[in-house]
Amino acid sequence: MEDLLARIAECVELGKINKATPFPPKMKGMDGAEELTLQALEAGLSPADILTRGLIIGMEKIGVKFKNNQVFVPQVLMSAKAMSTALKHLKKFFQDGSVQRRGQFIIGTVEGDLHDIGKNLVAMMVEGNGYEVIDLGVDVKADKFVEAVKAHPGAYVGMSALLTTTMVNMEQINAALKQQFPGIVTFVGGAPVTQEFAHKIGADYYTDGPQELVEILNRISA
Repeated sequence: MEDLLARIAECVELGKINKATPFPPKMKGMDGAEELTLQALEAGLSPADILTRGLIIGMEKIGVKFKNNQVFVPQVLMSAKAMSTALKHLKKFFQDGSVQRRGQFIIGTVEGDLHDIGKNLVAMMVEGNGYEVIDLGVDVKADKFVEAVKAHPGAYVGMSALLTTTMVNMEQINAALKQQFPGIVTFVGGAPVTQEFAHKIGADYYTDGPQELVEILNRISA
């Protein structure tokens, strides 16, 4: 059983989606995260163990490698694809309550900004670490963030921007959220964003990468 979980983690870490995918070359023709997840369910392993001791372990490992510049975005995207493909077989267990999510995370690229690569990477890493992600997309106005929090009380909120001209909109969005939901925890990030800017607008956390954000989430939601 432990060996099966370790193999699932390895498939996620290396981006081995399923048997049909040729990547990575050294695992060509071998079972991937999808087949092994199904085998684990058939063997009687709990969905919670498959998630926390298999899939999440793999995402944590690739996240650390990415943070240390040992791998790059394409590899992380392959890992996220392996994770999401396996997760499809666990979705019903989230819905019936037999597997609990760590929390909810609302994310969007702020008003005026149409860039989504960074946002998507963060969303994948957060979901891969056991959170339910509510992705609002790009060019998201303050009222859309507010409505999302109303629909998901207690969720954390992440705002992304890639342009200096649009990061100023984070201040308005953050103020609207803090006014309506005084206890809400907000994150900001993106190429032009700094710790000083986050402090100035009253955001709770600034992160310069998805792994750092995940580590903070895990700490504050524990």
